[in-house]
Amino acid sequence: MSAVDFADRREQMVTLQLEARGIRDPRVLAAMREIPRHQFVSEDQLELAYDDCALPIGEGQTVSQPYVVAWMLEALELCASDRALEVGAGSGYAAAVLSRLARAVFAVERDPELVQAARGRLAALGVRNVELASGDGSLGWPEHAPFDAILVSAAAARVPPALVEQLAPGGRLVLPVRDERGGQSLLRLRRKPDGALETRELGPVQFVPLVPG
Repeated sequence: MSAVDFADRREQMVTLQLEARGIRDPRVLAAMREIPRHQFVSEDQLELAYDDCALPIGEGQTVSQPYVVAWMLEALELCASDRALEVGAGSGYAAAVLSRLARAVFAVERDPELVQAARGRLAALGVRNVELASGDGSLGWPEHAPFDAILVSAAAARVPPALVEQLAPGGRLVLPVRDERGGQSLLRLRRKPDGALETRELGPVQFVPLVPG
């Protein structure tokens, strides 16, 4: 498949999967149009790169469905001056999209091999405002806190306290949380000026589990 073919597929993805489902943030749509998802999947998944589904990337992990990535990023209400943290970077796709929406992105992934591969992909695209590290994402990245936005790309049993502590005033945290029935819900937490948290449930999702360590 040629670069033109991939560009056409990416445009169809944005039009049919994102705009048609109500994604309206023009910056999110532009970033999703720009970042080549096919460069973040394995060779045998190239034909599926712009399909409406999550794709395996090895180590029991996936690159999320395009709509879910866009939905979560829109929910973060990102500004160009924001400093963002991503937990569960995987192949680096969401971090690459985030790089077009925030001033600085810090991404944590527990698997060192995935971190190395993601670094290579981001470098090949000329992305310079993303810093990647291997570690326990549930602990965040305290050395770079506080963050204006935190995106968690794996389902937690509960909201990790360390991530809440690393939210700046006005900061937003979007993450999937497992419920007692075995399902998952996407939550958005916002730190109010007085330090209190405002929580909103956005809808059901399905993510791989957030694994400490």
